[in-house]
Amino acid sequence: MTINDIPETADPKPHKPLPKIKLLTMFRLGLFQMGLGIMSLLTLGVINRIMIDELTVLPWIAATAIAMYQFVSPARVWFGQLSDTKPIKGYHRTGYVWMGALLFTSLAFVALQVVWQLGSSIQATGWSWVSYGWAIVLGVIFGCYGLALSMSSTPFAAMLVDVSDEDNRSQLIGIVWSMLMVGIVVGAIVSSQLLNTPEICGKAILSYDPTETAKMANIAILRATVNPVFIIMPLVVLVMCFLATWGVESRYSRFGMRSQTVQREDQIGLKDALNVLTASRQTGLFFSFILILTLSLFMQDTVMEPYGGEVFGMCISETTQLNAFFGTGTLFGIASTGFFVVPRLGKQRTTKLGCILATGCFTLIVLAGALESQSLLKSGLLFFGLASGMITAGATSLMLDLTVAETAGTFIGAWGLAQAIARGLSTVLGGVVLNFGKLVFTVPVLSYGLVFVIQGFGMMVAIWLLGKVNIQEFRDNAKSALSMVMEGELDG
Repeated sequence: MTINDIPETADPKPHKPLPKIKLLTMFRLGLFQMGLGIMSLLTLGVINRIMIDELTVLPWIAATAIAMYQFVSPARVWFGQLSDTKPIKGYHRTGYVWMGALLFTSLAFVALQVVWQLGSSIQATGWSWVSYGWAIVLGVIFGCYGLALSMSSTPFAAMLVDVSDEDNRSQLIGIVWSMLMVGIVVGAIVSSQLLNTPEICGKAILSYDPTETAKMANIAILRATVNPVFIIMPLVVLVMCFLATWGVESRYSRFGMRSQTVQREDQIGLKDALNVLTASRQTGLFFSFILILTLSLFMQDTVMEPYGGEVFGMCISETTQLNAFFGTGTLFGIASTGFFVVPRLGKQRTTKLGCILATGCFTLIVLAGALESQSLLKSGLLFFGLASGMITAGATSLMLDLTVAETAGTFIGAWGLAQAIARGLSTVLGGVVLNFGKLVFTVPVLSYGLVFVIQGFGMMVAIWLLGKVNIQEFRDNAKSALSMVMEGELDG
């Protein structure tokens, strides 16, 4: 018996034709990703920068604490499978999206309050056991923040599979991920204004020593300025998440038409879903590709702003604005790729081209440091953003093709797991490679350049893995495994 021979579930009413998702609804869905972009800048931008540059938290401790929100990423597979099989009030995705959004917007404010306690402890006693204790608490908070993100973002990505068809999926992905970049640009502008502190600028950054505490900012004043931002902005993000998904699943979701398990959810549990997930060697290849690609794209996250400060002598507010150049480039890259490049070149060739261009941009960024040219650095980041946008649009569309409708949440969770592991590792690895570079080289630009060179080599490995990905082989193996699950021939 094949998957096409599986009898329909008992439903006397034929499925009504569902409407195609409209352009306006695509942009509305993008509000969710825009909110995630804003939250990313609040955590990786504002909190990270305040800890390292103003509260003099040791960089590797700050990076490790923040990276904890990525290291809980195995939960993505579980949340994806949960949304496949356990609907909330009749909806497979919406309830999880809303609950997760409520939690991660709240936890961002909680994390900031722990940062103030950590800074106060360092100021009062240096790196005592109390300070290390607060650092551990911060890591735990970010771990919980990551769980909340997983609860929300994985079902949301699965919803994109549910509400789209093959002929409009690349456009939907282009719009939704473009809105993520809009959020990052908005967050960068807010962060730049927030961190416009002239007392830590130029030569003050060049002479900065994270082991000293004399240059620590006035925490009371800083708290009074930053706390309102972490109340207002997360509240705005929460409203955006509700607006983005309200009524979309009920009107556009094809999950009921595509899945053989709508009224038989108990037949595909987590173990069976994982059996389908691992049925093809293509799953492992694509997982490895996503892992290496994401690692190579984001290693510079923790070093780019210090790069601007130490090598170029830029103010904190100026280095924060570098995110806007990258975000703007990515915005145009994603939008143009989804509508014009992918339909002409295909998803795999588009992704490969983006990887090649990104490698060239790393060279441009290192050259900017050697010449101490801020304009060249900003141009390099703008073009790197364009290349990243091309990679994101191509790889994300490819990711949705490597997904089985009956276990969409599980597959999306797996791809999200690869990305999250890589983002967490890249946050830590960027700092580790930079520290190693400082031990080997006496010239700062070479220490930072080592990070960018390793990213370039990673891109080459990603291209090699991408060449081995075969969508048709994946689909054939996954359908066969799903048929076996439905027949009860797989161990359950």
